[in-house]
Amino acid sequence: MNVTNLFRIALRALANNKMRGFLTMLGVIIGVASVITMLAIGQGSKKSIQSQISEMGSNIISIQPGADMRGGVRQDASAMETLKLTDYESIREEARYITFISPTVNSSGQFIYGSNNTPSTIYGVGIEYADIRKYTVADGSMFTEQDILTSAKVCLIGQTVADNLFTNGENPVGKIIRFKSIPLKIIGLLTPKGYNSMGMDQDNLVLAPYTTVQKRILAITHLHGITCSALKEEYTNEAIEEITEILRRNHKLQPTAADDFTIRSTQELSTMLTSTSDLMTVLLSAVAGISLLVGGIGIMNIMYVSVTERTREIGLRMSIGARGVDILAQFLIEAILISVTGGIIGVFAGVIASLLVNLIAHYPIFIQPWSVLLSFLVCTITGIFFGWYPAKKAAQLDPIDAIRYE
Repeated sequence: MNVTNLFRIALRALANNKMRGFLTMLGVIIGVASVITMLAIGQGSKKSIQSQISEMGSNIISIQPGADMRGGVRQDASAMETLKLTDYESIREEARYITFISPTVNSSGQFIYGSNNTPSTIYGVGIEYADIRKYTVADGSMFTEQDILTSAKVCLIGQTVADNLFTNGENPVGKIIRFKSIPLKIIGLLTPKGYNSMGMDQDNLVLAPYTTVQKRILAITHLHGITCSALKEEYTNEAIEEITEILRRNHKLQPTAADDFTIRSTQELSTMLTSTSDLMTVLLSAVAGISLLVGGIGIMNIMYVSVTERTREIGLRMSIGARGVDILAQFLIEAILISVTGGIIGVFAGVIASLLVNLIAHYPIFIQPWSVLLSFLVCTITGIFFGWYPAKKAAQLDPIDAIRYE
């Protein structure tokens, strides 16, 4: 019996039981659609995290003072004064894997304009800080090296600070705000960046020359940190090793002594968040895969029913010359048709469901071609796997017993 006839027989058999065939396909459809949707949500979350970290600066390296033991008591790292301007200058002059670098000092408190006030943080930074953190000026201009040298009382504010202080919608550039009784002239408004992947408002900040914050607000000479960016993300580890060597030399640390500073990079954060996202994607896909397994069991069940119902038909076919392999192929083709058709419908359902999730729930989605192909292949293999055993049982029937079957 040729393949064309086997397909015709299989299609006729499915057409005679349309509702039963559709309900069997439904398990496969739901399974494939679930896998595609879950993978789209997982990959969308991963892309969103990577995009937000990229906006923050994907190759940022942050240097902070390290905690220390004094009199048997471990000190808070924020109270340490191990980072100096000389460290910043050494890294800027000697480091080969660094593009931009900025010292950082900060202080939190109330900013006041007229009768309005808002809590925020002022960051004392260098002019390269904006390049490191991907900040741009929407109105006005960035402070200059001259402002840093003179500790000028100037600043740039984020959109959140502007909205809270200038409630009438006036242009904040050129206005004077106060922080701890220190007047600061606003020379620029930063372009809004929104919330980052950790839920932090990136627009609730004020930037000023680091010398202004050091001398006029905090009255300190040390730094709270140093922020820099590697040449490229792949050079982050080399940059960290280079910075470590420079700081250990500057701080005159013995080879066996622990670092009195800590270095972190956004690459670590990116790796952690994406690995968490990948784990969640695997878990979601595993749950969705269970429905695909249930769909496969449904195919096996319906094929068993079909073999039982058509036992006499099988006996008649075998008595007029049909071989066991023909009977096997006949029922296997039926199972494959169910799974493939269900898989095709499931792919479209999965894509539509993913788009609806994005449209209604506003979850980020990203449908990768490999996820669609993988779901379809798994669906087809499931149909073959679960359809093979009932088909084999049908092929092994004795023709005489099958004809006598009631």
